[in-house]
Amino acid sequence: MGFRYVTGGVGLMCAAWGGLLLLRQPEPWRIAVWLGAAVAVHDGFLAPLVIAIAALAAAAGVRLRGVPRGGLIVAGSVTAVALPPLLRPGGVANPTVLPLDYLRNWLLAMVAIALLTGAHAGVLAVLRRARRSA
Repeated sequence: MGFRYVTGGVGLMCAAWGGLLLLRQPEPWRIAVWLGAAVAVHDGFLAPLVIAIAALAAAAGVRLRGVPRGGLIVAGSVTAVALPPLLRPGGVANPTVLPLDYLRNWLLAMVAIALLTGAHAGVLAVLRRARRSA
Protein backbone atom coordinates (compact mmCIF):
# COMPACT_ATOMS: atom_id res chain seq x y z
CA MET A 1 0.00 0.00 0.00
CA GLY A 2 2.88 2.38 0.75
CA PHE A 3 4.31 1.88 -2.76
CA ARG A 4 1.03 3.10 -4.26
CA TYR A 5 1.16 6.27 -2.18
CA VAL A 6 4.77 6.93 -3.13
CA THR A 7 4.01 6.32 -6.82
CA GLY A 8 0.94 8.55 -6.61
CA GLY A 9 2.93 11.28 -4.88
CA VAL A 10 5.66 11.15 -7.52
CA GLY A 11 2.97 11.33 -10.21
CA LEU A 12 1.38 14.38 -8.57
CA MET A 13 4.77 16.08 -8.26
CA CYS A 14 5.46 15.42 -11.96
CA ALA A 15 2.04 16.79 -12.90
CA ALA A 16 2.64 19.91 -10.78
CA TRP A 17 6.07 20.41 -12.38
CA GLY A 18 4.53 20.04 -15.85
CA GLY A 19 1.81 22.56 -14.96
CA LEU A 20 4.43 25.01 -13.73
CA LEU A 21 6.44 24.60 -16.93
CA LEU A 22 3.25 25.07 -18.96
CA LEU A 23 2.43 28.32 -17.19
CA ARG A 24 5.96 29.63 -17.81
CA GLN A 25 5.54 29.30 -21.59
CA PRO A 26 4.94 32.50 -23.57
CA GLU A 27 1.67 31.14 -25.03
CA PRO A 28 0.47 28.31 -22.76
CA TRP A 29 -2.91 28.15 -24.46
CA ARG A 30 -1.28 26.72 -27.61
CA ILE A 31 0.07 23.77 -25.65
CA ALA A 32 -3.27 23.33 -23.88
CA VAL A 33 -5.05 23.24 -27.26
CA TRP A 34 -2.53 20.68 -28.55
CA LEU A 35 -3.01 18.49 -25.46
CA GLY A 36 -6.78 18.79 -25.80
CA ALA A 37 -6.55 17.78 -29.45
CA ALA A 38 -4.41 14.79 -28.48
CA VAL A 39 -7.07 13.64 -26.02
CA ALA A 40 -9.81 14.20 -28.60
CA VAL A 41 -7.92 12.20 -31.25
CA HIS A 42 -7.29 9.39 -28.78
CA ASP A 43 -10.85 9.20 -27.49
CA GLY A 44 -12.55 10.00 -30.79
CA PHE A 45 -10.41 8.00 -33.21
CA LEU A 46 -7.75 5.70 -31.76
CA ALA A 47 -9.78 4.08 -28.98
CA PRO A 48 -12.79 3.34 -31.23
CA LEU A 49 -10.41 2.00 -33.89
CA VAL A 50 -8.80 -0.38 -31.39
CA ILE A 51 -12.22 -1.49 -30.16
CA ALA A 52 -13.36 -2.07 -33.76
CA ILE A 53 -10.25 -4.13 -34.55
CA ALA A 54 -10.76 -6.20 -31.41
CA ALA A 55 -14.44 -6.74 -32.27
CA LEU A 56 -13.60 -7.78 -35.84
CA ALA A 57 -10.91 -10.13 -34.59
CA ALA A 58 -13.32 -11.66 -32.07
CA ALA A 59 -15.99 -12.07 -34.76
CA ALA A 60 -13.40 -13.84 -36.96
CA GLY A 61 -12.47 -16.11 -34.06
CA VAL A 62 -8.97 -14.64 -33.64
CA ARG A 63 -7.75 -14.30 -30.06
CA LEU A 64 -5.67 -11.16 -29.57
CA ARG A 65 -3.82 -12.16 -26.43
CA GLY A 66 -0.20 -12.23 -25.50
CA VAL A 67 2.17 -11.71 -28.40
CA PRO A 68 -0.34 -10.38 -30.99
CA ARG A 69 -1.70 -7.89 -28.49
CA GLY A 70 1.84 -6.82 -27.62
CA GLY A 71 2.65 -6.36 -31.30
CA LEU A 72 -0.42 -4.17 -31.75
CA ILE A 73 0.52 -2.10 -28.71
CA VAL A 74 4.06 -1.59 -30.03
CA ALA A 75 2.75 -0.70 -33.50
CA GLY A 76 0.31 1.79 -31.99
CA SER A 77 3.00 3.36 -29.84
CA VAL A 78 5.40 3.71 -32.78
CA THR A 79 2.58 5.24 -34.83
CA ALA A 80 1.74 7.72 -32.07
CA VAL A 81 5.37 8.84 -31.91
CA ALA A 82 5.62 9.02 -35.72
CA LEU A 83 2.43 11.02 -36.29
CA PRO A 84 3.90 14.54 -36.07
CA PRO A 85 6.43 14.07 -38.90
CA LEU A 86 3.97 11.92 -40.86
CA LEU A 87 1.25 14.57 -40.73
CA ARG A 88 3.46 17.61 -41.28
CA PRO A 89 2.10 19.93 -43.94
CA GLY A 90 4.01 19.84 -47.24
CA GLY A 91 7.64 20.81 -47.40
CA VAL A 92 9.50 22.73 -44.77
CA ALA A 93 11.50 25.94 -45.23
CA ASN A 94 14.61 24.30 -43.82
CA PRO A 95 15.16 20.88 -45.43
CA THR A 96 17.45 19.77 -42.58
CA VAL A 97 14.64 19.96 -40.02
CA LEU A 98 12.87 16.77 -41.15
CA PRO A 99 15.33 15.30 -43.65
CA LEU A 100 14.20 11.66 -43.69
CA ASP A 101 11.49 9.79 -45.55
CA TYR A 102 9.30 9.26 -42.49
CA LEU A 103 6.44 7.51 -44.27
CA ARG A 104 8.78 4.86 -45.73
CA ASN A 105 10.56 4.42 -42.39
CA TRP A 106 7.26 4.10 -40.54
CA LEU A 107 6.08 1.48 -43.03
CA LEU A 108 9.37 -0.42 -42.61
CA ALA A 109 8.92 -0.28 -38.83
CA MET A 110 5.36 -1.65 -39.16
CA VAL A 111 6.59 -4.49 -41.38
CA ALA A 112 9.40 -5.27 -38.91
CA ILE A 113 6.96 -5.27 -35.99
CA ALA A 114 4.57 -7.57 -37.89
CA LEU A 115 7.36 -9.96 -38.89
CA LEU A 116 8.87 -10.10 -35.41
CA THR A 117 5.46 -10.54 -33.81
CA GLY A 118 4.60 -13.34 -36.23
CA ALA A 119 7.97 -15.03 -35.72
CA HIS A 120 7.66 -14.82 -31.94
CA ALA A 121 4.12 -16.18 -32.02
CA GLY A 122 5.26 -18.96 -34.34
CA VAL A 123 8.14 -19.96 -32.06
CA LEU A 124 5.79 -20.00 -29.08
CA ALA A 125 3.31 -22.17 -31.00
CA VAL A 126 6.06 -24.63 -31.96
CA LEU A 127 7.32 -24.81 -28.37
CA ARG A 128 3.77 -25.32 -27.09
CA ARG A 129 3.20 -28.12 -29.59
CA ALA A 130 6.53 -29.74 -28.65
CA ARG A 131 5.59 -29.64 -24.95
CA ARG A 132 2.25 -31.26 -25.63
CA SER A 133 3.79 -34.09 -27.63
CA ALA A 134 6.48 -34.73 -25.02
